[in-house]
Amino acid sequence: MKIATWNVNSLRARADRVEAFLERQDIDALAIQETKCKDENFPWELFERAGYEVAHNGFSQWNGVAIASRVGLEDVQRGFEGQPHFGKGGKDPHEEARAIGATVGTESTDGAAPVRLWSLYVPNGRGLQDEHMVYKLDWLSTLKDLTAAQLAESPDLRLALTGDWNIAPQDEDVWDMQFFLDNELTHVSEPERSAFRSFTDAGLVDVVRPRHPGPGVYTYWDYKALRFPKKEGMRIDFQLCSPALAESVEDAWIDRDERKGKGASDHAPVIVDYR
Repeated sequence: MKIATWNVNSLRARADRVEAFLERQDIDALAIQETKCKDENFPWELFERAGYEVAHNGFSQWNGVAIASRVGLEDVQRGFEGQPHFGKGGKDPHEEARAIGATVGTESTDGAAPVRLWSLYVPNGRGLQDEHMVYKLDWLSTLKDLTAAQLAESPDLRLALTGDWNIAPQDEDVWDMQFFLDNELTHVSEPERSAFRSFTDAGLVDVVRPRHPGPGVYTYWDYKALRFPKKEGMRIDFQLCSPALAESVEDAWIDRDERKGKGASDHAPVIVDYR
């Protein structure tokens, strides 16, 4: 069962590329971030035409997450239990469309057991002293506690937390660590990295890095300053898996070619093939 995660940075703007990607890479289930649409303008027909069921969580033209699967899609959950809300400048906190979970693989024909798959668009943080950073860390802490409890209760759970984590957990995951430090940028601060490590401390496994170690292995290149041709990227998209799922990995890679050409997202898909 081949599972991919991809921040498409506007699904409607990249519908043709998504459809071609699914066919080219023979994807069984796709976790999508930044759909940037509501249910009423979500391109349902794109996935139906390609033979996929799809579940979406989107409230506005911002954020938005989805899961598409051609091997079964059951027990859809929009948001996770206790998910923090965000309210800026004293406004009432509101829920953002940043998480969706579903069980995929219930109709797999290759003998693989089902997987509990999450598509996550972790809050950006915006600035080291911004209240959005507090929200980001709270969001991650709540998700980690929930995940740790699930793994403790069900050690054999085949679980994948996938998506855009908006964290570069190691120095090699950015093109120039000193640039980030000098400019006091997010994604590399110790609180953010500690939050990411808490998931691996809880037992989850980054199944891509051992097969594609850095430096220079990135999943995101900003549109600004021609970051992609300059090879100035970041590794911020991950598939973190439970031990029971991690042991079934056959292959894993980053589809860097999908960042090339006209109309590309600023992120590349991360793909894992599970037995």
